Amino acid sequence: MKKIENIKTVAVHTLGCSKNVVDSENLIGQIEANGFQYTENLKQADAMIINTCGFIKSAKDENINYILQAAELRKKGKIKKLIVMGCLAERYKNELETQIHEVDNFFGMNANEAIISSLGVPDLKYELAGERHLLTPKHYAYLKLSEGCDRTCSFCAIPLIRGKHVSLPKDELIKSAKRIASQGVKELVLIAQDSSFYGKDLYGQNELGNILNELADIEQFKRIRLMYAYPSQFPFEVLDVIRDRENLCNYIDMPLQHISDKLLKSMRRGITKAQTYSLIEKIRKAIPNVTFRSTFIVGYPNETEQDFQELYDFFKEVELDRVGVFTYSQEEGTRAFDLGDPIPEEIKEERRGELMLLQQDISLKKNLAKINQQFEVIVDGFDDGYYLARTEADAPEIDNSVLIKTDKRLKQGDFVNVKITKAEAYDIYGKIVNQ
Repeated sequence: MKKIENIKTVAVHTLGCSKNVVDSENLIGQIEANGFQYTENLKQADAMIINTCGFIKSAKDENINYILQAAELRKKGKIKKLIVMGCLAERYKNELETQIHEVDNFFGMNANEAIISSLGVPDLKYELAGERHLLTPKHYAYLKLSEGCDRTCSFCAIPLIRGKHVSLPKDELIKSAKRIASQGVKELVLIAQDSSFYGKDLYGQNELGNILNELADIEQFKRIRLMYAYPSQFPFEVLDVIRDRENLCNYIDMPLQHISDKLLKSMRRGITKAQTYSLIEKIRKAIPNVTFRSTFIVGYPNETEQDFQELYDFFKEVELDRVGVFTYSQEEGTRAFDLGDPIPEEIKEERRGELMLLQQDISLKKNLAKINQQFEVIVDGFDDGYYLARTEADAPEIDNSVLIKTDKRLKQGDFVNVKITKAEAYDIYGKIVNQ
């Protein structure tokens, strides 16, 4: 393993999802604990670490391009050491090593100790539970409940990259959450590859409801938001906890992926069309004001026009609150790989566009219904004359914003009450009331 002397400052650039953000935060915490200085300014860095995503083709292409740009900096001597870690490196380490020689080291998953050693640390300080350098704005942070996934979805490479589902112990999560709360964080976003499986591997039963209750006892968190639940075998007892605990957001993020029984079976989702409708009905009945967010795939092999029409009709009928639509990416090693990729990209994009246009109308309809209603919002920042805020129905970075124009001086993390005065498809406008 190569070692470069006199490395004092280290930059870490994160590509991909919120799970990668947490991985980088843990790594930076350990980098700082071992005497290095973390910097966001690449011009000041002696070493650069790129935390990669290798989930789908578009992400891989973006990651490769970024690595190549960094390789040029390494080649020109503008940084002393270049390290690539994370999902892409886990999945394609051998290929990357043979093709990009300017990278000093490639590391896969769970390699913090080896990464820090490669920076030239003589006496490594081992990882401490919960040791993190938060990269998110100071008012919200992520807490990863588990790693990996036991599901066998045909299109997904995550189990190949991150392995089997491993829940983090409850006491470790609570300790980490309290440390986050002590830093002034007001909104905690719970993430995992499959949050609804939490605890089965450690405790022999589903413990998601119990960990939610324990986290809700931490009073500093005014909002706790659950992401990435799985529809099959969803633990319905969790819904009562979400509804009854005041600081748990009435918000469910659950990737459904499709509605056609034929495709759901091929995708190995473990759920049918009828069960999906029933699931949504149960969630909405248990939490009447719930915000339901989901993601879908179009262009899966052998998705016919009829299959797509089923999905389009489902969108119209169910009117989910928040939706993301992705085009199918053929991934080697997955069960669906041998099905090929027969649907042309232009057809995939056309179908995606049709769904997103429909969802835009649905979102506008829902937002117009909020005019003259009052909401408590959390302030994220300021841009172009407006404070940007979010209701309980909106997760950071991916959902809608509330735009507020006021002479009041607001800070990130402030909670204010607003009355909605105007609505667009993905943004609503409000004025401050009662303050």
